[in-house]
Amino acid sequence: MGTPLFAVPSLEILIKNNYEISAVVTVPDKKKGRGLQTSVSEVKKFSGEKNLNILQPDNLKDNEFIKTLTSINPDLIIVVAFRILPKEIYTIPKFGSINLHASLLPKFRGAAPINRAIINGEKESGVTTFFLKDKVDTGNIIIQKKINIEDDDDAGSLSQKLSHTGAECVLETVRLIENQNVTLTGQDNNLASSAPKIFKEDCKINWNQNAITVHNFIRGLSPYPAAFSVLENKSVKIFKTKLTDINDINEINEINEINETKEIKSAGILFCQDKKLLVSVSDGLLEILELQLEGKKRISANDYINGIDRSKEILFTF
Repeated sequence: MGTPLFAVPSLEILIKNNYEISAVVTVPDKKKGRGLQTSVSEVKKFSGEKNLNILQPDNLKDNEFIKTLTSINPDLIIVVAFRILPKEIYTIPKFGSINLHASLLPKFRGAAPINRAIINGEKESGVTTFFLKDKVDTGNIIIQKKINIEDDDDAGSLSQKLSHTGAECVLETVRLIENQNVTLTGQDNNLASSAPKIFKEDCKINWNQNAITVHNFIRGLSPYPAAFSVLENKSVKIFKTKLTDINDINEINEINEINETKEIKSAGILFCQDKKLLVSVSDGLLEILELQLEGKKRISANDYINGIDRSKEILFTF
């Protein structure tokens, strides 16, 4: 059971190792965009290519869906980036139901562990397989695998790394269950932290924070759902930034005095200097590398600079 691209490697590795996939459960197709074109999940795309049995219930508690799963009689249900399963479903298999979670549980329980880990400035992440129970992400741990979060990682690159590490973890977990050789570890709730779902209103940048906090916030939301600010009454998404050596607002103004440019008195001022696109934050400057203006394509800062008045200082609103 799964939806996004993150789940595909786990399904693929099981097929390659000759495990029988009785059915794949994913979300229903959706109408998206101005043309209301049909959009299908990445798991459905892959499953269709492999001619797998695909189920797309609107309601996981629907009696007909539960009857269908019961008739399939799976030995094991594997959940990777899907919805919360009701007890009527996760108790169907004789070996139970397992979940692959993209964090080192009990840290970052919830819907957005990858985003939250980077936003929080973590240097380490990983994946966890565990048996499902009523309370979300609290089941007994089967396997954990760790990876480093590199300085240039964003949510997209970390998700890709974890999807492949997770696939290896799923395969190893299935083999342990198959051989009845599982050793379980309970989660220490005292060490738990949450990673709640991210909504659009959560993605607005606060330029009054320090550089490292803003930088981590932006890369933790890149490429999706993307951090944003408001520039001249229009939304602008920021995908990539770079820390600078300037970490004091007074230092900025000393440079500006030499270059006969205006004093920067607040955070959120966007300006160009030495062919760089810079924005002031509470403790200095942050360089913007990639952005997307409302209604436009994602571009480099250099392309943006070439299209604006370089002497102009513009205030982000926040």
